[in-house]
Amino acid sequence: MRHLLVINPNTSASVSALLQMHAQAAAGPDVQVRTVTARFGAPYISDEAGYAVASHATLDAWAAAIVEGKASGRPAPDAVLIGCFGDPGLIALRESSPAPVTGLAEAAFIEAAHHGRFAIVTGGARWGPMLQRLAHALGHGQSLAGIHTVTPTGAQLAADPAAARTLLAQACRDAARQLDAEAVILGGAGLAGMAADIQPGVDVPVIDSVQAGARWALRSDAPPPPRAEPGFDVPWEHLSPELTALGPKRA
Repeated sequence: MRHLLVINPNTSASVSALLQMHAQAAAGPDVQVRTVTARFGAPYISDEAGYAVASHATLDAWAAAIVEGKASGRPAPDAVLIGCFGDPGLIALRESSPAPVTGLAEAAFIEAAHHGRFAIVTGGARWGPMLQRLAHALGHGQSLAGIHTVTPTGAQLAADPAAARTLLAQACRDAARQLDAEAVILGGAGLAGMAADIQPGVDVPVIDSVQAGARWALRSDAPPPPRAEPGFDVPWEHLSPELTALGPKRA
C-alpha cells in the first residue's frame, strides 16, 4: 500500500473533504490518501497576501503531519500533493521533503502540455496574474495559451455546483476557441469532479487539476527528492513546535 499526503493550504474543512474524495478516487485502491488542513490562514486563497500565508501554512501542515506520523507509527508518505491550484510553498516543500512533491497547478500543466498549448479556466480575477507568473516559473510559459477567469471565486463556485457547471462549461468553450487551446485546465480544489460533467460540451480535453495532481504525485518517474529525511536547514524561531523540530538542532 502506497501513501499519498494531500495538504489543503486553506482552512476550509469542506475543501479538504472534496480533495480527499477525488484524490482517493484518482489514486485508486492501492493508495491510501490522507488529507490534512492548514492550521491557520484563509478559508479561501484569493489574493497575494492569502497566497503568501498559505505557503507558510503548507510547510506547517506538512511538518505537523510528519512529526505526528512518526509519533503514532503512521507510515511516511510516498508522495505529497499540495491541494491548491497555485501550489503555495511548492519549491520550499520540495526542497525539504524526502518524498516527491507536486501541486495541483504543476501537475495539471504537465498533463495538459501533452496535448499541446493549453488554457486555464478558474474562479477569481486575481488568480490570473498569479497563475501566469507560476506557469512561467515552472517552465510552462510557452505552453500556456492564456487564462480565462470567471468572476465568482472557487469557493463561490463550489457553493452552487449546478450554476458553476453551466458557467464553467461556457468558459471552457470560450477559452478553447478564443485562445486556440488544445486542452483546457479546470483549475481549483473546489472544482474537483466538475471536469467530467463539462467535458461532453467541450471539443478539447478538459483537465481536472485534482485528478492530475494525484496521478502525477504517484508516478514512478517523479524526480528524485533532494534529501533522505524530512527537514529544514533553518533553525526556526517563534514558529510551530513541529516546524522547529524538523530544523537543525541547536548546539
